[in-house]
Amino acid sequence: MIPARYAASRFPAKLMQDLSGKPVIVRTYEAAAKTGLFDEVYVVTDSPVIFETVTDAGGKAIMSKKEHDCGSDRIAEAVADMDVDIIVNVQGDEPFTEKASLSAVLEVFEGDTEHEIDLASLMVRITDEDEIQNPNTVKVIVDNRNFALYFSRSPIPYPRSTEAKARYFKHKGIYAFRKSALMAFQQLPMLPLEATEKIEAIRYLEYGKKIKMVETTVSGIEIDTPEDLKRAQEVWK
Repeated sequence: MIPARYAASRFPAKLMQDLSGKPVIVRTYEAAAKTGLFDEVYVVTDSPVIFETVTDAGGKAIMSKKEHDCGSDRIAEAVADMDVDIIVNVQGDEPFTEKASLSAVLEVFEGDTEHEIDLASLMVRITDEDEIQNPNTVKVIVDNRNFALYFSRSPIPYPRSTEAKARYFKHKGIYAFRKSALMAFQQLPMLPLEATEKIEAIRYLEYGKKIKMVETTVSGIEIDTPEDLKRAQEVWK
């Protein structure tokens, strides 16, 4: 499921921007479908423009019936009556989505016989100081089993001791949910930490859900700004 809003505070209509001859949202849809990992791939949107663009390109799309504050709520509405076990959320601004990382996220559920994992997501190590400090880059810290402890737009952990040689990880906006966890999410009101950081994954942690993080070396490009789009266009060439 690819949640897709037309409006975006930092880069309005970014999903409809051209990326080497096709809109970003179509590139993302095609990348997810090309992996061959899924029974179905849908774009879930509040925009007739995005809906028509995806379907005209041969893709599948679902129009949201309600207004939603986040992608998880939008997807929950779309899958409510579907007979599915695992749902993967791929962000609409991730046209470089690839099979290896998605496979790694799905694999964590295969050995989870006790259903300890509510959802899984990706993280990639970052060393560039500008990216570590950038509030557009969501950082994550994990325990010794790679379960998420917290997400933040601030640099975490704070380097009070540089001798400790802390590692920094960027959270990539790809989630794999058990349907039960996703459906529960939309019933839970937003709490102060999520409201402060504007990171929906925090809601799961605030309500005691367990997020298994999977490290990947594939950074990709998330298109949040016009500068990101320009970089994506150069890489696509």
